[in-house]
Amino acid sequence: MTTVDIVVPVYNEEQALPRTIPTLRDFLSEPAFPYSWRIVIADNASVDDTPNVGRKLADEHGDDVEYVRIEKKGRGRALKQTWLASPMDIVSYMDVDLSTNLEAFPTLIGAIAEGEYDLAIGSRLASASQVTRSLRRTVLSRGYNLMIKATFFNRFSDAQCGFKAVSRRAAQRVLPLIEDNNWFFDTELLILAEKLGYRVKDVPVSWAEDPDTRVHIGSTVAEDMRGLWRLRLGRPWRGVPTARADKE
Repeated sequence: MTTVDIVVPVYNEEQALPRTIPTLRDFLSEPAFPYSWRIVIADNASVDDTPNVGRKLADEHGDDVEYVRIEKKGRGRALKQTWLASPMDIVSYMDVDLSTNLEAFPTLIGAIAEGEYDLAIGSRLASASQVTRSLRRTVLSRGYNLMIKATFFNRFSDAQCGFKAVSRRAAQRVLPLIEDNNWFFDTELLILAEKLGYRVKDVPVSWAEDPDTRVHIGSTVAEDMRGLWRLRLGRPWRGVPTARADKE
């Protein structure tokens, strides 16, 4: 049976964790999700009561939930550490607010488990997606993804949605190449994966903007621009064995 790690990166989420982890666990326990799974709470150096809450949830749910403490902040750093350490066939992550409806998760994992794709991402820009978000963030998101496409000629449509899955084989090859430890991590992951020949599946989702989001748009946009420029100039995928090498 295909095995899956679902990583939930958190920073100061003592209020959200007791609500969302049981909801996620209940969903994964349904017959509609036919894979062996584990939830990993990846604590990004929280300074509130998140460590105690996370450990309590792990104790309550046994092998279903694991708590991991990362002593430095950064979503990318948390995903690198937990994904590279994972023994599962597929590694994935989702935002703690569950902004993306979980109904799309079996499709996300199935795209990889069935062998057709190496990565699968929730796409809020797919025509079949249902999205509730502010006009400002819609314009910024579409503009950012158009900029990526114009620069790197990529096929994926939504770099930033916090709803992604990667095969263990692709993760082990791509993650060590990623420099960013914060919000640009997602974009860097996808650009590098495509440049190395890994197949990315866009999955339509239902998504609702969280009014309590921790994303600071100004600083995130600046970080993204620096990251795109770094990749454009450096082309870190050059000379790296491609996905074809995994099969030889």
